[in-house]
Amino acid sequence: MASQLETDTQPGVTHLVTGIIDDARRLFNQQLTLFQVEIKNDLRRTINVTVTMIAGISVCFVGAIVLAMALAYLVCWVWSDLPLWGGFGLVGLALALGGAGLLLWGKEKFDSFSLLPEESVEGLKENIQWKTKK
Repeated sequence: MASQLETDTQPGVTHLVTGIIDDARRLFNQQLTLFQVEIKNDLRRTINVTVTMIAGISVCFVGAIVLAMALAYLVCWVWSDLPLWGGFGLVGLALALGGAGLLLWGKEKFDSFSLLPEESVEGLKENIQWKTKK
């Protein structure tokens, strides 16, 4: 009759706890990496959009100056009794009001999004809470 030696194939509690801690550490590191990648991607997109917008604004600025001067002369030509400074004043006032409206619209658009990746921040908060509840 052969005797069998039974070995305990079940992992010990220490091994299980160590595995859980390693998994939590790995998850935390992965979420930090994800957070960094999201920040870098958002920053890269923001820089690309900003450069494009600055170039567009510069060209539009020069064009707007030329058109505003032409419009001021047109106003003075249509109303021949209006002095030249009056034509430039009317055009300047109209442009200032339009610019103020655009600034308010842009501020509203800018306030509509967050620069922080909210999903990653929430995941990190949950992990930190889980780690501190031990």
